[in-house]
Amino acid sequence: MSELPNSLEDAIAQSQTAVQAALADGCNRLQVEFLFPELKLMPVAEQFVPLFAEYDSRLKIFFADAGAAALARRDWADAPFQISDIGTGRAASLQTKIQPEDEIFLFISPTSVEVPQLEKLCEAIGDRPLLFLNPRLEDSGTVGIGYAARKIRDRFINTIESAYYLRPIDDQTALYRRYPGQWEIWVENGGEYQLIAELPTKPSGDELDLILMKGQSQTTTNAVPGRKPNVFKSLQRFLKALSS
Repeated sequence: MSELPNSLEDAIAQSQTAVQAALADGCNRLQVEFLFPELKLMPVAEQFVPLFAEYDSRLKIFFADAGAAALARRDWADAPFQISDIGTGRAASLQTKIQPEDEIFLFISPTSVEVPQLEKLCEAIGDRPLLFLNPRLEDSGTVGIGYAARKIRDRFINTIESAYYLRPIDDQTALYRRYPGQWEIWVENGGEYQLIAELPTKPSGDELDLILMKGQSQTTTNAVPGRKPNVFKSLQRFLKALSS
């Protein structure tokens, strides 16, 4: 049975286990998403990166721009891994960005603006494993809508496996996925969270609304009580304390 986290450290540990499982299954393009509006990502990245400690200098971490990469080099001055920027907006040589000795790649919060360069980088990376941490790759204002957006989604975005997803929808509802499990919808009921639905794919906004409106499971099992009461409220308080 799934178990929701009750702290940010707990969520990061769960995500690390999920990433290890996905990599072991041969999934080479992964993403991890902690979708809290007040979350500061660098402390999360600092706790997440030790997952790749064995790779040492063969780990390469990408930030969206040169400024963010420079700040990371300052903050992680003694780190063995390499830090670079995606290189959008200038003539960025893929030969200098992706080298044969690089074995695994971590992209910190890339956005839809970087998608064209990301596609080129991922093509150069090939079958080597890569992970997107809190990516924001879909923005209709940048990527577009309709046919063009579908092509980008089919060609690139849909090739990324969600290893871990955690999003409080409100104080009483959460959407959760931990590889290799299904997508789960949890709702607070009587002081504890209950698993009310499991789905094989990520639900759309309309699907989510319909499930919540019905308030019933999409599976053949009854709602499963969560082990921790008010877990997402306490996690939100934790994140607010971390952000202050």
